[in-house]
Amino acid sequence: MSLLIISLDVTVMNIALPAVREDLGSSVSGLQWTIDAYTLVLASLLVLSGSTADRVGRRRIFQTGLALFTAASLLCSIAPSLGWLIAFRILQAIGGSMLNPVAMSIITNTFTEPRERARAIGVWGAVNGFGLAIGPVVGGFLVHGLGWRSIFWINVPVGVGALILTALFVPESRAPRPRRLDPAGQLLVLLLLAGITFGIIEGPDVGWSAPEIAGCFAVAAAALTGLLWWEPRRAEPLIEIGLFRRPPFSGAVLIAICAFAALGGFLFLNTLYLQETRGLSALRAGLYTLPLAAASALLSPLAGRLVAARGTRLPLAVAGTGMALGMLPLTWSGPHTPAWQLLTGYLIFGIGFAMVNTPITNTAVSGMPRERAGVAAAIASTSRQVGSALGVAVIGAVVASGSPRAGWWILFGLGLAVLVLGQVSTGAWARERAVVVTGVSA
Repeated sequence: MSLLIISLDVTVMNIALPAVREDLGSSVSGLQWTIDAYTLVLASLLVLSGSTADRVGRRRIFQTGLALFTAASLLCSIAPSLGWLIAFRILQAIGGSMLNPVAMSIITNTFTEPRERARAIGVWGAVNGFGLAIGPVVGGFLVHGLGWRSIFWINVPVGVGALILTALFVPESRAPRPRRLDPAGQLLVLLLLAGITFGIIEGPDVGWSAPEIAGCFAVAAAALTGLLWWEPRRAEPLIEIGLFRRPPFSGAVLIAICAFAALGGFLFLNTLYLQETRGLSALRAGLYTLPLAAASALLSPLAGRLVAARGTRLPLAVAGTGMALGMLPLTWSGPHTPAWQLLTGYLIFGIGFAMVNTPITNTAVSGMPRERAGVAAAIASTSRQVGSALGVAVIGAVVASGSPRAGWWILFGLGLAVLVLGQVSTGAWARERAVVVTGVSA
């Protein structure tokens, strides 16, 4: 249920952007912040929330996250201005960071028998596809019939139900030896992500040469330098820099960033295109994106079977090819482009995206010692959110600059990047290098 409201929140919010723009008088950068304020904070806090749950109790942190996410959703629905909406979205993200990684820890610690655990994780993954599939339609119906504020109401009954069920059925658990907190590393990660994203989003309006934009990128560069100096000196760092010496792991991180930048950028750009350029209602815009969501929901389980049978190389090749080819019909789209051309592109993109999620996690932890696999998976999850934030920031900056067509070509390039990185990070050289770094066969 927690994953359902998180995955719904992604596509539902995007469908509502034009309505938010009209009601609150938002600029393009304001719309970007309604998405990126959420994903930035979520990305920054995922690892911290996981380690805190290991220390003070997974069920306790999970319930806290549910309560905060539900309350923040209700606040979003009554936000009187864009600034308040962004602030309440940040509260949502703080709560959301306590849900997915903590829930996965609860699952792996509750289901100790391998077959039961695999079944539970399979259900967990299927819910993500289901949420993405129904999100555009649910969002379209709600925005069309009740207004954009109603998209946040759906989180309230689901969140309350999940709170009750958690109290009744989920056992409390803690790690026998939780990782130490790293507040300095946490602050540096937040400064790095916020500096880059703020600079990209506000650059088109303020001017790329403006002192505040240069200052943002300078803060990001200083934070990155600080991370590279600080983290290797800690016994239990927030981010283990040494993991990035393994080509499969660093490749998985880059693939996650590119793939989710493509998805985040696509959802942002496509929503504005369908509703503002083509003049579709929110409901019709949601229905247009069903081929993408349906392909993601139906084919995601196939990706898991392909990884089990053939490894990650083939699914990543399908993923990159599909995501790139799916954008081609949209690079020459306009106000009167035939619907079949758009739907074909959405379907091909959805097939590609369905293949990418499982290989990312599998490649990240492939050959990793057991005690480091959890950290590797957490960093891979964080990379997904970082990619989404950067995708919205970059594509929004392109739209604000008056070149929306260039946005489709950027998304095409990101698909090609997934293809190339997938082949490089799963090749013989990458596997040999992974053995050299960790001493464990990949």
